[in-house]
Amino acid sequence: MYTTLAWRNIWRNKRRSLITILSITFAVLLACVMRSMQLGSYGRMIENSVRFYTGYIQIHKDGYWNDKVIDNSFVYDPEKLSEVNQLKGVQTFVPRLESFALSSFKNQTKGALIMGVDPEREDELTRVKSKVVTGRYLKPGDEGILVSQGLANYLKVSVGDTVVLLGQGYRGANAAGLFPVRGIVKFAMPQQNNQLVYMDLAKAQWFYAADQLITSVALVIDDPDDAPKITRQVEEIFSGGSYEVMDWKELVPDLVQSIELDNISGKVMLWILYLVIGFGMFGTYLMMTAERQYEFGVMISVGMKRLQLQTIVLLEITFMTSIGVLVGIMLSLPALTYFHFNPIYFGAEAAKAIEKFGVEAVYAFSLDPVIFTNQAYAIFIMAIVLAGYPIWSIHKMRPVESMRP
Repeated sequence: MYTTLAWRNIWRNKRRSLITILSITFAVLLACVMRSMQLGSYGRMIENSVRFYTGYIQIHKDGYWNDKVIDNSFVYDPEKLSEVNQLKGVQTFVPRLESFALSSFKNQTKGALIMGVDPEREDELTRVKSKVVTGRYLKPGDEGILVSQGLANYLKVSVGDTVVLLGQGYRGANAAGLFPVRGIVKFAMPQQNNQLVYMDLAKAQWFYAADQLITSVALVIDDPDDAPKITRQVEEIFSGGSYEVMDWKELVPDLVQSIELDNISGKVMLWILYLVIGFGMFGTYLMMTAERQYEFGVMISVGMKRLQLQTIVLLEITFMTSIGVLVGIMLSLPALTYFHFNPIYFGAEAAKAIEKFGVEAVYAFSLDPVIFTNQAYAIFIMAIVLAGYPIWSIHKMRPVESMRP
């Protein structure tokens, strides 16, 4: 009976009820869009910084992370890595041999980060094959190299040209060679796009006189949230040796800190939005209570208990809040789904300005279910708290005074 009365009461004054529902709908819609954009940008930053370079988990020799020189490499052990690959949540492992070299073409010279990789495994982590804009991807045992677009533009090289690489190999050995350019790749992160050179792992080991050596192994995992658990399991496999296993939060602490700081500011803005919308909702509750003083007085006078009347009013607010939350989510979901698969990219001038800070110039959107559930919880809590005013008014009401014209 209470439910029926509450539902009918909502639609006795459609304008008042629609104002309340629309204010809640707008709050949910705007909050979902803001939070989706924020979490989507974080996910994109993590994807670019972690999946496209360090990996979610990395295995390397103890001390390598603080002193990234080729002398801190270790012997490639397929047996242990096969054991790691069998762990639940691990998709594959990606061995790498990384070092620096001077790249040169004609009169142009620039320092480059050389990455010796297994082409097939590397593509499973970084999806670098899909980023080839000119030429072709590396084949196993390839004699050529892939050059990042920014570095290629600086050196003024194209597919088919031969680049000179000069550096220092393992334990002071000379590292010099001529490498034909097989393809040019474009990365979203400017730091990667301006200095990376890919070559086959065996060729890199030959170039740096580092036979059977690698500097790190990156792991591809199913869920980034499982990284700490998998890290502990990998440490058990590599225990007893001078190895270090780090998850992505340890690998990119600056990114984690910047995300945490930005997340705090985003939450502050969200609570400011809730505060503004809360005043709007309170205004509608205030109007509802004032307009229904005569009605409430009559109901109490004819014998309805105050608790019963308060329950009906609370049900009315709950129904209106539920409708507003559901409509807000239903309106935001199609738009967020579209922009999740079609991110908003900045224009050329704005993109250049943003990329100077080492950030991809794009608005990405997330579809994490927590975005919608959190907004629903927040609005419901706010509605219930604000419902305290009409409930308190009914408790303090004097029927005779409320029925005076």
